[in-house]
Amino acid sequence: MDDVLHQILLYSGYTILFIPLFVILFLLGSIKAAIFSPFVFLVIKFGDAGVIIGLWPLHLCWSAYCISKSKKVGPYMKCLMIISLPIPIALWTIIGVVGSVIMGIGYAFVWPMMETFKATNKPGFCNKLTGCLVDGTWTCVLGACTIVRDFGDFSFHSYFSVMDELLEAEDDENPIELKVTQIPGCILAALLGLLVDVLMILVIVIYKAPILLFKGWHRLFEDLVGRSGPFVETVCVPLAGFLILLWPFAVILAVLAGFLSSVGFGCYAAVVAYEENSTKKGLLYIVASVALFDEWTNDLLYLREGSCFPRPKYREGAEGNSTLHPLNGLDGQIEVVHADYSLTRTASQRIKALKAVVVWDNFFEACEGSGKELLRDGAIDKLDIEEWQSSKSKIVNIGIPAYAFLGCFLQSIHSGSAGFVMRENVEVTNLNRPEGRVFDWLFEPMCVMKEQIRNLKLVESEELFLCKLALYCGDAQRIEAWQNGGIPPYDEIRRAQLEGISRRLQGFCLTLSRLPTFRRQFYAVVNELLDEANNQSSGNRPVVV
Repeated sequence: MDDVLHQILLYSGYTILFIPLFVILFLLGSIKAAIFSPFVFLVIKFGDAGVIIGLWPLHLCWSAYCISKSKKVGPYMKCLMIISLPIPIALWTIIGVVGSVIMGIGYAFVWPMMETFKATNKPGFCNKLTGCLVDGTWTCVLGACTIVRDFGDFSFHSYFSVMDELLEAEDDENPIELKVTQIPGCILAALLGLLVDVLMILVIVIYKAPILLFKGWHRLFEDLVGRSGPFVETVCVPLAGFLILLWPFAVILAVLAGFLSSVGFGCYAAVVAYEENSTKKGLLYIVASVALFDEWTNDLLYLREGSCFPRPKYREGAEGNSTLHPLNGLDGQIEVVHADYSLTRTASQRIKALKAVVVWDNFFEACEGSGKELLRDGAIDKLDIEEWQSSKSKIVNIGIPAYAFLGCFLQSIHSGSAGFVMRENVEVTNLNRPEGRVFDWLFEPMCVMKEQIRNLKLVESEELFLCKLALYCGDAQRIEAWQNGGIPPYDEIRRAQLEGISRRLQGFCLTLSRLPTFRRQFYAVVNELLDEANNQSSGNRPVVV
């Protein structure tokens, strides 16, 4: 009884001390935000807006040029795309400017507040006090500059990467042509889709909004008690507490998002009618889309499976399309991999999950280590690295990351890991991988490619040949020139499988290179490789201790 009373008094004392401390830190963070937020807002607002407006003529003219020269689309489709080109660019301008305003306001307030609470975790009272006063001030302005730089890289380099892909076409590739006779049916399907889907989806959203409100509160309070979800990190507890108070506003935003999504659902009926070359299929999709949305919201709210609305078949083939099944039994192997781990993480497993920054930094360290190894082996040279700075070297931009990923895959297969063994023996599995949609999107294709390689049971010479294929991005002359012991298999089918895996890996790395933060961090890797190449050319080798 005395122990229970002692615990009650102890936690009561913590609560009494926490409230004034929280108020002081909140006021201190608010003061720093009030002082520095105008500078941060101006940097992000005018920086991003300047990038958008400054590149507007380039995006318009170059997009029109690439569309006119592309062999992937036919003449009618080219005319339609060029005529409608100002619409997406204007939407991009509006969304970019409005998004930069929201980003500037949010970042200017949240970052000083987060840094103020985070400073309490520093060792020593003096460090805590200094951190609470200084952290989140000048670093907030530097962070705003970094945001503008990443946005500029995304708007410039990632844009040109996508446009270059539009200009590339296989010789036997059939161009996409506009079905002129199907346009009236598409317009009819879109109009009826907007009329039906907007009304029905709005009814579903309004009906399920109270369920989302109370279920969300229930989940947030469970996370608060179990210290999971947004309450895992101590620094996030105060701000996550605001989420409980502001949850009704989140529900209102969810209702608005559902209403806006109904427009997309309705307009997609035109896409279905066009792809299936049937107005009837588009009308069937209008009915099925209501059931699809109802089923998706049921899954989101953990309600009963399925939907009470009819769901007619609106596709001739299978509704679930999968384009990556070159090897027999691959689906079963992937299911076996994921069956070893539960998709639902417990609170303790969430705490042990790797942080995204750890995985991201480990990837760039792997690229740097692989690049230096390739320099020492003579697989790449200083000219390749210098060409990357003018965006002319696929070997550096795509080949080195693909080579690093392949090394991770092979090491994971040889060690028998169910996940991925990275540098410094850091292992990423389905349990400890970082949470978030981005890593959900990245983890699955990595598992597929790894299982494809495992299923082939490669010998050492084939593994080395696959490394050459991944590095040189189809440059046959460079593949033949680098003698790393890799020998192509005599079986043409097996060689085609290796080439297919290398192309998928390069495509994965190409998509990864278009992410906003990639070029800035990869720039540091390239600088290290350039220093290594200069040391080698001058004969100054680093001393290994």
